[in-house]
Amino acid sequence: MPKQRKWALLLLAMAVLLSVSLCACAGNTTPSTDDPASAVSGELSEGSSVTVGIAQDLDTLDPHKAVNAGTEEVMFNIFEGLMKASPDGGVIPAVASDYTISPDGTIYTFTLREGVKFHNGNEVTIDDVLYSLERCAGSENDGTPLIAAFSSVTSIASDEAGRVVVTLAEPSLEFLNSMTAAIIPAGSGSTQATAPVGTGPFQFVSYTPQSSMEMSRFEDYWGAAPKLEKVTFKIITDVNSLVLGLSGGTLDMVIHLPNTVASEVQANFTVLQDTMKLVQALYLNNAVEPFDDVRVRQAMYYAINVPEIIDFVSDGAGVATGTSMYPAFTKYFVPELATAYQQNLDTAKQLLADAGYPDGFAMTITVPSNYEQHVDTGLVLAQQLAAVGITAEVEEVPWETWVSEVYQGRNFQSTVSGIAASDMTAREMLERYTTTHSKNFISFSNAEYDEVIAQAITTMDMDEQVRLYKRAQEILNEQAASLWIQDLCDLVVMRPELDGMTFYATYVLDMSTIYYK
Repeated sequence: MPKQRKWALLLLAMAVLLSVSLCACAGNTTPSTDDPASAVSGELSEGSSVTVGIAQDLDTLDPHKAVNAGTEEVMFNIFEGLMKASPDGGVIPAVASDYTISPDGTIYTFTLREGVKFHNGNEVTIDDVLYSLERCAGSENDGTPLIAAFSSVTSIASDEAGRVVVTLAEPSLEFLNSMTAAIIPAGSGSTQATAPVGTGPFQFVSYTPQSSMEMSRFEDYWGAAPKLEKVTFKIITDVNSLVLGLSGGTLDMVIHLPNTVASEVQANFTVLQDTMKLVQALYLNNAVEPFDDVRVRQAMYYAINVPEIIDFVSDGAGVATGTSMYPAFTKYFVPELATAYQQNLDTAKQLLADAGYPDGFAMTITVPSNYEQHVDTGLVLAQQLAAVGITAEVEEVPWETWVSEVYQGRNFQSTVSGIAASDMTAREMLERYTTTHSKNFISFSNAEYDEVIAQAITTMDMDEQVRLYKRAQEILNEQAASLWIQDLCDLVVMRPELDGMTFYATYVLDMSTIYYK
């Protein structure tokens, strides 16, 4: 992010942010109205290629070990599970042609689709599927599941009809979504990180860390073939360089641009707007002082002004969340939680005094430097918190450092980032904050929360599950486990010759629907 933008934000924030009235996402944005099916119909255009700018490197090419949502977003094009994500947030059959679920919700049976091939040319067999699912359940990881939802799996087998039967220890309304886990060739686990082989519409060609990843159209794909012959993802962590890449012709398309740059590109490019399908927050490490005190966390929530943050960072176009759930989770999202903490500096100061910090304290907000929206949010938060005596230093770190030190190492005080769901289940967004969960990087611990999540996971009553997941969100909000802010406004910018962009309800980039007009 250019230094002049940072200083502009600081100066604006220092003006006390009293009555900001900025425009929403820039005008002349063009929503995609094309039918995704039509985007892949007709003749294939030989030689067509697209170079896509992305701001985040891939953490691994192994689909069962990926941590970053950005990695899963890209690798969606290479890998498929028995099921795959659909644009509306559900799942549809992929390597499986159909499935059944036992009445008690513990047995999932899948019929394999005939004629599905791996990128190495071999046809998918029952052994490949069993190997893949067993690997997800921990067969190559000392029994520790590579995918958390597989922790309840008691057996994976084939029946006399050649179907795959997965048995769970407890009922689940959501396990079907976990069947998006990638199917890979039997025995290929050790090579997936360097030579990934899946069944998706594109096949892996090459990867240069911190530079690029290339994939090509898979001619034997079982479904509708992509029109693009080749896609190259260029890893460029600076927003200005991404915009320059578009204007200079080295990039054909950029995803996840902040809408503050819309005015720079809308004259010559197609600009599509959506939300990012994640929850941006000031995530607080509940295991370290002073954030181990709920009064401090609540005081911080009363000290900030979420609408003003959204005005500055998203030109008013982000959607406030108030909890770890974004609006695309329609039946689970609780919009009233977004206004549970209205800015009240007197209340904030009193809570700080009650907690033993009448004069405030110093803290560090660690942010990944490759995401301008998170850096900007950290700067505005620092100014808002200063009003109650909290001195916050914004520390920018490379993405790889953020992942290793903050997310995996839990070596931080606070951080601004976004959490997304890969399988579009409320469980994925909420179970991570149970006391012993491996992804609970904020170290939140609450007995009622743990119990509510345990009940929600096992109930077979959909209405009851919705009620329980909503209660879990209320607890996160009441406890101010973190300061949940927004689902960010998100721009996809591409050359006007391109079309077919399909926005999903989850964090997915489907390049199979992109085509040249």
